[in-house]
Amino acid sequence: MSASKSATTGARKKAGMGALTLGALGVVFGDIGTSPLYALHAVFSADDGAVKPTEVDVYGIISLIVWSVTVIVSVKYVTFIMRAGNDGEGGIMALVALIKRTGLQNARTQAALVAAGLFGVALFYGDGMITPAISVLSAVEGIEVAAPSLESVVLPITVTVLTGLFVIQRFGTHVIGRIFGPVMILWFGALAVAGIGRLVHHPAILRSLSPHYALDFIVQAPGIAFIALGSVVLAVTGAEALYADMGHFGRPPIRRAWFFIVFPALTLNYMGQGSLILDDPSAIENPFYLLIPEWSRVPMVVLATLATLIASQAVISGAFSVTRQAVQLGFLPRLQIRHTSEDEIGQVYVPAVNWGLFVAVLALVIGFGSSAKLATAYGIAVTGTLLIDSILFLVVVRVMWRKPLWMVAAGIAGFVTVDLLFLAANVTKIPHGGWFPLLIGAVIFLVLTTWDRGRAEVTAARVKAEGPLQAFVDRMHASVPPVRRLPGAAVYLNPTRGTTPLALRVGVDRIHGIPEEVVIVTVQTTTVPHEPQDRRVVFDHLGYQHDGYSHITLRFGFQDRPDIPAALALARRTPPGLEVDFNPYHATYFLSHITIVPDRSPGMARWRKALFLTMARNATSPADYFHLPAERVVTLGSQIKL
Repeated sequence: MSASKSATTGARKKAGMGALTLGALGVVFGDIGTSPLYALHAVFSADDGAVKPTEVDVYGIISLIVWSVTVIVSVKYVTFIMRAGNDGEGGIMALVALIKRTGLQNARTQAALVAAGLFGVALFYGDGMITPAISVLSAVEGIEVAAPSLESVVLPITVTVLTGLFVIQRFGTHVIGRIFGPVMILWFGALAVAGIGRLVHHPAILRSLSPHYALDFIVQAPGIAFIALGSVVLAVTGAEALYADMGHFGRPPIRRAWFFIVFPALTLNYMGQGSLILDDPSAIENPFYLLIPEWSRVPMVVLATLATLIASQAVISGAFSVTRQAVQLGFLPRLQIRHTSEDEIGQVYVPAVNWGLFVAVLALVIGFGSSAKLATAYGIAVTGTLLIDSILFLVVVRVMWRKPLWMVAAGIAGFVTVDLLFLAANVTKIPHGGWFPLLIGAVIFLVLTTWDRGRAEVTAARVKAEGPLQAFVDRMHASVPPVRRLPGAAVYLNPTRGTTPLALRVGVDRIHGIPEEVVIVTVQTTTVPHEPQDRRVVFDHLGYQHDGYSHITLRFGFQDRPDIPAALALARRTPPGLEVDFNPYHATYFLSHITIVPDRSPGMARWRKALFLTMARNATSPADYFHLPAERVVTLGSQIKL
């Protein structure tokens, strides 16, 4: 009987692992999985064809691609960086959260590392604009190979497909997401079959699996190899997604999908393209589509378009997720964030980000006009993110994991050196389009840091204006005559623990009364993705029993949905419970509306103050953000100078 149960449990685990692996194929590997569409073509197009379709160059390039993918993806991310989970979550925001939790003794060092992480986040947005543009455009360009007379429809079709992709975002991806896995299995199968078909004709290309050819190419032609590295990096775009999506699927499914399906398929396809170029040098015009038989090119265009849409969807969803995390961690103002699934908390839609990406993607497609030209803009953001990930990871290794210094030095010698080489090679792209993701990254970095600093200054001024909560409660108890108590329950939201909500002070000063039942709520966003229910509520004793005052702190992880009424309902059931008994859906919620008035005080530059004020004015109402019942919200105003 026990053996039967054990077998059943094992079968279920295998089935669960299979489902997760299939899901990971459909979400995680879209970006890196569609790189064969344009990577090798970009290498041979770089710098007016500096890399020639000769045996030495082709073997060297294929070897460079294979070993770049091996070192950066297989070794750095899959083997090492994916160990640095923040309660199971990954991605650069997880590394930023881990750095903030390390408590480095040198505050400036920690601030610099957090700033580096934020710049990596900013570069992610730049990368997120280019990925849909180059992926879908390169897929649709297959029409030119299948039917050259249809070249004029490539851009209109690309624009139409991308428009449809962004329009459907508001409906969520939980329905179409079900087909992602099967489509990507078909895609990787097609990549492998196409590559094997050429290997049969030119099996000698298998020798390029040896790193000797990459090293020989670098030694014999260092200048050309340096130029080639700027395009070789296109083969590893999407590597960070393996780490970023770790929280959705876990390490084992991603590792299995990578080593058993994705990596072999990519390697076979790149070698197949290399074999084709050796046999037919003119194939450098579009080695991916020319690799397959003529009869299958139209179906492959359809399949490639689906695969690139999936890759684009992964990037767009990632941008939504990163935005929500940035809002929760205090690096962005409150934005309208819609949950598109009742079952999956991670499936969100951020309208402002969606339409901002849409405009940028269309501008890139129309402005550059081809995937070959777009490739010149691609890479600088990717390599910047790769380098920042390496640096932050090594800090975690040394400070949090307390690993020996020689291990960190080995990581610097291996990972950081490789990342720096790729970054340096992509610097040459800046005048030819690489400036675009850098400009986007710089603007977003400025937005993130401006909001972070401005919020800190406003919070400091607000704390000073609010005064200590305990002193306020003591004064209310000592008041003669007693402060008038008004019937009903009221919830006061206060961003700072231990201070008096401005709305409560205003009520006492202007109305000369306080509700009979007062609940003061402070929301704390922690540096873990999700806070368990048993840690959601923290009760803060104010020194008096049964006086109608309760103060609690509600803890939310940076990926949790901050629903205050639901959390208050939980607080009523959590020992020791609230001193007041009320229905959180029928209580009145008092919010403190802060009007920020700029002045000439030192601190932030005037233009940064103006930027901060613009963001503050356009922030989503806290009533919407915290899911308060709109008809039961009262807002009282106050001014703070900045």
